[in-house]
Amino acid sequence: MGFIAYLILGLIAGAIAKAILPGKQGGGFIATLILGVIGAIVGGWLGGLIFGVEMDKFFSLSSWLCAIGGSLIVLIIWGLITGRSKSKSA
Repeated sequence: MGFIAYLILGLIAGAIAKAILPGKQGGGFIATLILGVIGAIVGGWLGGLIFGVEMDKFFSLSSWLCAIGGSLIVLIIWGLITGRSKSKSA
């Protein structure tokens, strides 16, 4: 999969992850893109490690599921990190 396709996949996966998780997540286009790309990397790594899935095709269902799952994991971890930092300062 090419670099631009990976960015598009990450952007869409990040947006879907933000829509799935309840609550208010900050960040705009750039934050969603970064979240999605990191999530796609994490999801691809975990998918390859656990299920033997390769993220080599843009229109593959397994690529999308891994990217969205990874984005959800990254979003949850990011929420835990930012939630802790807000409670320390209050």
